[in-house]
Formats: sequence, structure tokens, C-alpha cells
Amino acid sequence: MCQQESNVEEIVLSLSRSANIAGHGRIDPFLSKPKSQQMTLKGMVKGTRNMLGRYVGKWFYDKGIPFDAANSPHFPSMVSAIQKAGPGVKPTMAYELSGSILDEEVEEVTKWIEEYK
Repeated sequence: MCQQESNVEEIVLSLSRSANIAGHGRIDPFLSKPKSQQMTLKGMVKGTRNMLGRYVGKWFYDKGIPFDAANSPHFPSMVSAIQKAGPGVKPTMAYELSGSILDEEVEEVTKWIEEYK
């Protein structure tokens, strides 16, 4: 906790004590701590991860993709690439996957095979 937060808490506590001492009997709700719990970073990450899982799951279910596909070594790298691309990037279209992207992958695998011959 930084010094400013500590000072603010001390002021709030002294104000709430003075309100009680003055005979008001109730502490101003503004001065009391909220009853709801603040979302933690861990909770936000868990919620985001769950949301991502739901979207990926819908895609798997809709297209009948075997669940084991998530165990592919290429799955985490795909998710990372999507994260790095950021919002606003249009998804790859089917004709791209079956055309130029497939051609690039075939060329890469062919080179890889040639290296090991």
C-alpha cells in the first residue's frame, strides 16, 4: 500500500470516528468500505479465460472438431498469434485457408522433408 492510500485511510477513519463522536450514530456510507468485493486481477483473468474457452468451444462444437485438437502443439501458438494481432483483425477466410495459406504450408513441409532426406 502506498503512502497516499495510507493517508487517505487514516483521514477516512478519523472522519468516521468524529461522526460517531458527534452523536450522529451512523457512519456516512461514503466513508465506509463498500460491501461488494472488488474484482481481483486473478478473477478477471479467470473470467476472460472462461469467455475465450466458451467461444473456442462453440467453434469446436459447431464444426465437429475433435476435442483432442486442443492438445495440438499448434493450438497455443494459434491463440497467441490471435492475441498479438489484436482487435480489428479480420479472421482468415476459407478460400485463403484452402488456397494461398495451404500452399505456403505445403512449401514449408516440403522444404522440411528435403532437409531430412
